Amino acid sequence: MEILKVQDLTKIYGKNTTKVVALDHVSFTVNKGEFVAIIGASGSGKSTLLHLIGGVDRPTSGKVYIDGEDIFALDDDKLAIFRRRQIGLIYQFYNLIPILNVEENIFLPLALDNRPPNKEELNDILKLLGLYERRNHLPNELSGGQQQRTSIGRALITRPTLILADEPTGNLDSKSSEEIVALLKKSNKELKQTIIMITHNMEIAKCADRIIKIEDGKIIGE
Repeated sequence: MEILKVQDLTKIYGKNTTKVVALDHVSFTVNKGEFVAIIGASGSGKSTLLHLIGGVDRPTSGKVYIDGEDIFALDDDKLAIFRRRQIGLIYQFYNLIPILNVEENIFLPLALDNRPPNKEELNDILKLLGLYERRNHLPNELSGGQQQRTSIGRALITRPTLILADEPTGNLDSKSSEEIVALLKKSNKELKQTIIMITHNMEIAKCADRIIKIEDGKIIGE
């Protein structure tokens, strides 16, 4: 079942002599439950693509459909609500709130949406991530790998339609990187989460079901 459709997606920055084509008519689809890696060098357009899929930015032209919803047909307020409820974002630098503990950081998307927490579901996620004993710790009391696991929990708690991971291992050592990729794979298989991960590392990309290669704003192969 198709969960994501990217159609002729184009993003242009600047004009005339400063014009930069970051994405050039990119099209592909992702099925529900797939784990897809998008790989490319720095400046290839992969981060721009992920931000557009996540509704963080709007394209110059083209469309993104998530579970049949044309996300760019939504106004900014509705798009923000859609993004909060349907898309889980994992960043390279964690983006945790320093004054909130692990449990509170994971619950944050639900709090912003005025939704009551489900303690049983939280416990399941904490156990899946190996953070059950660290639930009351602040970010500065955690290792880099534990902070990234917390950000994965924050992405999982809403059971979103899509999880988008932006270089999730880029700030970690090799051992922690392996653990994070294994957790994403586990979330994909056990929780049936659809995951799109961007990376410049082919070894990490090989953990996905499918690899899309991007170069100079264009898909050059799968």
